[in-house]
Amino acid sequence: MTVTHLPEGISGIHVLPAGHHDGPWDSIIVPPGTKERLLGTAVLVLRHGRALRSLSGPPHGLVVLSGPPGTGKTTLCQGLAQAAATAVAGRGATTLAEVDPHAFPSEMLGESQRAVRRLFTETLPELAARRPHTVVIVDEVEALAVRRATASFETNPVDVHRATDAVLAGLDALRAACPHVLLLATTNFTAAVDEAFLSRADLVLELGLPGEEVLARIIGSSLTELATLWPAVRPLAEDGVLHAELAGRCADFDGRRARKVILAAVARCPVLAEDPTRLTAEDLFAAVDEAAGFAAPVGAR
Repeated sequence: MTVTHLPEGISGIHVLPAGHHDGPWDSIIVPPGTKERLLGTAVLVLRHGRALRSLSGPPHGLVVLSGPPGTGKTTLCQGLAQAAATAVAGRGATTLAEVDPHAFPSEMLGESQRAVRRLFTETLPELAARRPHTVVIVDEVEALAVRRATASFETNPVDVHRATDAVLAGLDALRAACPHVLLLATTNFTAAVDEAFLSRADLVLELGLPGEEVLARIIGSSLTELATLWPAVRPLAEDGVLHAELAGRCADFDGRRARKVILAAVARCPVLAEDPTRLTAEDLFAAVDEAAGFAAPVGAR
């Protein structure tokens, strides 16, 4: 379910678990242990957040995923929200709220921190009161928690400092009032995020570019998905040696780029696009080489 009338700064509200949110958690391929660590942190906060606030160092319910574009941070957060909601579903549903960080900056001195303060002290607690568990996703969190030490004087450093201060104070207030809330934040630039915000995170996970083994799994997964549409492609989807060879030519590809290169192979010429069952290993190698800049695109098959 998606709410049509949304509070300020909120771009989406959903109820989990929901069937149409299945997919991202299983489809995204990351190094071994990554999903287990994320899900363990999420379940601990959602299930035991209230009890843990009695500790001298309770969790903030904050997880930060950092890494270059295309490494699956947002997809992983979306999948984690569904997986965690499924894990705790026996105790009730989960509210998923998506925050648009770009809705807050303002040229008016003081307006940014007031809007941020409302988000953490009014909007999110009100959403958290609806159900036993709440997950909040904030993409590009550097737009909210700007690193104060490097605040640009081209904008308004005073407002930047106050807005970041409001985020930190709001995060502390949210933890105290709603210890069952899990906040998932992503950033492409860890160096742009304020150190005090990062220090509050229960888990900061760096997602680097995938190695050859992970790339081979991504390529295999993409071909398997293609084979569900065109079963004639299945031999390519089941050829592990082919996947490894293609991965070897995909150095410095991110996961998104590796998936897109499979579609690029199908789109190399109109004949193949019309009939993807004609896809061959040679087409895949050519597409990878073109994407890597090793060969010029062909005009016809």
